[in-house]
Amino acid sequence: MTKDEAPEADMLPGLRAAVDDARAKAAATRRRTASAWEPAATEPVARVLVDIALAHLDRPFDYAVPASMAETAVPGARVKVRFAGQDVHGYVVGRTSETDHTGTLQPLRRVVSAEPVLAPEIAELSATLARRYAGARSDVLRLAVPPRHATAEKQPSPAAPGPPAPPSGAWTDVEHGDAFLRRLAAGGSPRAVWSAGPADDWPAMVAEAAASAYAAGRGALVCVPDRRDVARVDAALLAVLGEGHHVCLTADGGPAARYRDFLAVARGARRVVVGTRSAAFAPVHDLGLVVLWDDGDDLHAEPRAPYPHTREVLLARADQQSTAALLGGVARTPEAQQLIASGWAHELTVPRELLRRRVRVEAVPAEDRSVGTRIPRAAYDAIRRGLGSGPVLVQTPRAGYAASLACDTCRAPARCTVCTGPLVVSGPTVPPQCRWCGHVEATWSCSTCGGRGLRAPVRGEARTAEELGRMFAGTTVRSSSGDRVVDRVGAHADIVVATVGAEPVADEGYAAVVILDTWLSLARDDLRAAEEALRRWLNAAALVRPGGHVVAVGDPAHPALQALVRWDPTGFARREAEERSQAHLPPAARLATVTGDLGALDDVLTLVDLPEGAEVLGPVPVDDEHRVLLRVPWSRGEDLSQALGDLQRVRSARKLDPVRIQVDPLTI
Repeated sequence: MTKDEAPEADMLPGLRAAVDDARAKAAATRRRTASAWEPAATEPVARVLVDIALAHLDRPFDYAVPASMAETAVPGARVKVRFAGQDVHGYVVGRTSETDHTGTLQPLRRVVSAEPVLAPEIAELSATLARRYAGARSDVLRLAVPPRHATAEKQPSPAAPGPPAPPSGAWTDVEHGDAFLRRLAAGGSPRAVWSAGPADDWPAMVAEAAASAYAAGRGALVCVPDRRDVARVDAALLAVLGEGHHVCLTADGGPAARYRDFLAVARGARRVVVGTRSAAFAPVHDLGLVVLWDDGDDLHAEPRAPYPHTREVLLARADQQSTAALLGGVARTPEAQQLIASGWAHELTVPRELLRRRVRVEAVPAEDRSVGTRIPRAAYDAIRRGLGSGPVLVQTPRAGYAASLACDTCRAPARCTVCTGPLVVSGPTVPPQCRWCGHVEATWSCSTCGGRGLRAPVRGEARTAEELGRMFAGTTVRSSSGDRVVDRVGAHADIVVATVGAEPVADEGYAAVVILDTWLSLARDDLRAAEEALRRWLNAAALVRPGGHVVAVGDPAHPALQALVRWDPTGFARREAEERSQAHLPPAARLATVTGDLGALDDVLTLVDLPEGAEVLGPVPVDDEHRVLLRVPWSRGEDLSQALGDLQRVRSARKLDPVRIQVDPLTI
């Protein structure tokens, strides 16, 4: 030990003694505090749902309410409690005078906020969804209640002005549409599945339905897939209701703005809400109408546990709160068709004769390439004629320039010589490079035939825009894809090339819509490939103006393209539902997947008490894990969820290896 280190060493015993003394004093203070608190005079017991995602502890626990917190520990408030030796967050879900606990109740540690952010109906909904998806209520509440923002919480929420009289006229062309609105305005709870037609201003129609419920003194909740749809419905609601009547619940404005708008809804200052999937949990006061637009969009499927779908959340709320429900879309899912077949909802459609007047749709084979590109003559003529009166939309399923390459001689896929990854081209003057490792293949040659020529069997929107620019010289060609999405275009005669979901809205509608490479959308290895392809095509075709022309390039005999030509999403959904029923697939059956390692899956199959008639398929390898598929008839779906919930509680209590359970996954 050096001379300089000696004084420091001499100080260590003193420091240790000081630390020990401080700890002893803190412990004594905690004991005095615990013995000094007085229970609340009325309802001294709080039922608290703790924020712990352990299935066997997924229930409210009783805590004593100190007198100092009697006014602030209200149902719905955020609190902090002592649980399993640590401080955890939770929500008060009720106050009572009695408890079933036989020992001494622990007191609440503190009330984080007296703001009642968890409404009773949302607490009940969290229990329903936890049972439905074999998950934990705490996971559901993380989706339902946004993080607290103290500054926003201190700000008041000004009350909305009185509701205006609802407009009329937007639903005139829809069979039974006026009757639906009249029942809403009278305070009824009609339920409908609505198929919007081409050139329909669906945001204005949704806004009119919400205004009808609002004028009857009830709230309305509208859920759409993405922020662009939120912006369209927001503008429509503003035009119908005026300022100060509704809020948009999205993450775009940041945590402070989102929490401020959430509080305006929770306090009852706003009773009309539009947002994406998390808005399905908005605590709207006097909720009278729930609206879901385009329920087939995969953005409605929550990627976090317990993986609820927006459609199921809103349908559960409609049943629980006895509200009206409207499931709308240009396309129709088999799940929505099942609601009609079961009698849960009625059908709202545009008459066939009106559809025929609004749009002309044709499908042409891709092999008819009279103009020297992959665009057939019929599509070329549709673009040329459309440019004579307005903008033209061209939808392509891939972004980029050349999404894949192949040998021009033998058609073998072009592969990287370093890692065998696929080669791509990002521009007309850029050499091919590997999509996996980035290696540039300046002197590529085919390993199969030795050829050096490359072709692009799959071309992106950038290459498509380049081809169209050469074909229609002097015409402005605009691209919309990825992070360069165009929201709106005017009435100028431009060509707009867009990927799926990035199609801009034309102010006066498109004069023509051309849908390219339909085979690529149909080639997905997925149960819902044809359903999803038709949804994408219909959403693009619906942007046409009345009297417009739609051309789809693909196999005219394919059932999905036939449904597009006839504009018959109803018939297609009905056939899909019938075929899936014969194959024992959703929505005629209920499915659940269990994913984990083989040992964990063996535990699952040993412990789970499956309902009668259940099938076990697998396990099969999925990436680095394995998966088991459980299938039961639709009538035994609740029993399957109950069995999986019981399984989760047993596994949690025994601390077994984790598995991931998804009930009714979007894809298999």
